[in-house]
Amino acid sequence: MRSNADELISYLADIVGPRWVKTESVDLNHYGKDWTNDVNPNPSAIVFPASIEEIKLIVALANKKKVALVPSGGRTGLSGGALAENSEVVVSFDRMNKILEFNAEDRLITCEPGVTTKTLQEYAEEKELYYPVDFASSGSSQLGGNVATNAGGIKVIRYGMTRNWVQGMKVVTGEGQLLDLNRGLVKNASGLDFRHLFIGSEGTLGFIIELTIGLSSLPKGSTVILVGLNNMIDTMTVLEAFRNKLTLNAFEFFSDKALAHVVKEHALQKPFDKICEFYALIEFENTTSSDLDTAQSIFEHCFKCGLVVNGTISQSSREAKKLWRFREDITSAISKYSPYKNDISVRISQVPSFLSELDELIKRIYPSFETLFFGHIGDGNIHLNIVKPAGLTTKDFYKECEKVTEMVFGLVQKFGGSVSAEHGIGVLKKPYLRYSRSKEEITYMKAVKRIFDPNNIMNPGKLVDIN
Repeated sequence: MRSNADELISYLADIVGPRWVKTESVDLNHYGKDWTNDVNPNPSAIVFPASIEEIKLIVALANKKKVALVPSGGRTGLSGGALAENSEVVVSFDRMNKILEFNAEDRLITCEPGVTTKTLQEYAEEKELYYPVDFASSGSSQLGGNVATNAGGIKVIRYGMTRNWVQGMKVVTGEGQLLDLNRGLVKNASGLDFRHLFIGSEGTLGFIIELTIGLSSLPKGSTVILVGLNNMIDTMTVLEAFRNKLTLNAFEFFSDKALAHVVKEHALQKPFDKICEFYALIEFENTTSSDLDTAQSIFEHCFKCGLVVNGTISQSSREAKKLWRFREDITSAISKYSPYKNDISVRISQVPSFLSELDELIKRIYPSFETLFFGHIGDGNIHLNIVKPAGLTTKDFYKECEKVTEMVFGLVQKFGGSVSAEHGIGVLKKPYLRYSRSKEEITYMKAVKRIFDPNNIMNPGKLVDIN
């Protein structure tokens, strides 16, 4: 007699073919988790559908057999949103990676959820258009996952989050219904737009199985300025000075401690001879003969006021990429230390006061730990990373850090901010959702989950619990 597990594998193989159901331990470990540290995946199987019809059959089977499903895209998340630890079936979208249609008049691309961010960017450029959502993991992150977490990145200050670019989507709900949402319409005032419920839902309502993405005009030209500061609070005054007179594509921030890891890991030369405590990287649109002069004038003003103490400006796209490395390579440079990560945000106007109190709090509660500040400060998003000391195990280190997590999130709550600016809630931040969302909001989230996924088969245990 076959076991229930063997029977399930057989049913899945009937749907997608035996080749596309994986149960080997190496596959279970690889596809059963994301980039979250210190987790132990335990899925029962990995299944690779290739069509909407196969997705519908998998969901129907899961409802019939009461089997939980976990969506798997590029698995670049940092909150355990793609973690399968309770014998779930992981549904990978690696085979659903086709660009289905391009419409030049509408500036829309329709594609499957397994298309990577970089593939979409490159396709758009071939059509002399632009997809502006960008981040370090663009080569491996998939669009379905980007939408499910409402990914942000380095260009949010000008172009907004992923949500801004989703003009339509098809989903298969947890109940097994196929919904075609908004259909690429620019204007649609015909009631509730369920598209926005699925954006940021982290796979808890259903599977995103097709996307219609809007595109923008190609940037006409950009230049990068890297400035050094001795006071973290001054970054926001510098932001205001540049943003008032130039069109900014990005405004990034990082500490000298973070830069030191990049320089060491990648054998780079520091940007300035003298050490600055903090740095701001500013990318602006440089399309007229006066833009460069304006930028130079703003820098000189900030220098005279003591806001910045040094600076350099790119003279070519190659130099701009070199300057970007100081910011973009931070995450990879510190990954070997298993850092404890926080991805938090407040309103832009509150950043100076928030940073001042956060810095004071961290110095008091982490006196012996190396703390790194960096992030998309131009849109109010700060990444707080704490580096694990060599003498501590990862488990003991995380235990120590979690003792003060509520103190950090309590400060976020005080400023009306978010405990997750762009990484999502997943498993790791679910206990702290109450610091960003009211009791009433969480109750409504659970109610929405029950409507779309009454049997709780879609990524259970993430974001909110309904049992």
